[in-house]
Amino acid sequence: MTATVEGPDFIALQVKDVPAAAAFFEERLGLPRAPAAPAHAVVFATSPIPFAVREPLPGVDLDGVTSPGTGVALWLRTTDAAMLREQLVAAGTEDVGPLQDSPFGPVFSFTGPEGYRLTVHGG
Repeated sequence: MTATVEGPDFIALQVKDVPAAAAFFEERLGLPRAPAAPAHAVVFATSPIPFAVREPLPGVDLDGVTSPGTGVALWLRTTDAAMLREQLVAAGTEDVGPLQDSPFGPVFSFTGPEGYRLTVHGG
């Protein structure tokens, strides 16, 4: 018998400023905070996979990193991509790309906390 992986179960971005990153995801994207989280992280009550921002793990040095998460694509689902895009633009979010059609519905990308590139799709 062998063990297998079922799929992603938890996603966390390592950031230097946890409160600022948490505020971005809470205030600009509307993610609700989970009722409990460890002291070094803010966990959001997202579905189907929990999401968090956390302090860097031991040995991870984010100073001088210009493109965190290079090579990783983080997609977030929304009920209304066009409306969310306009909200992000109005809030002064960096580098919000144009809304485009995709096999997953309307999609756009933007620069989130500490330079992470995020993509939103849906509705």
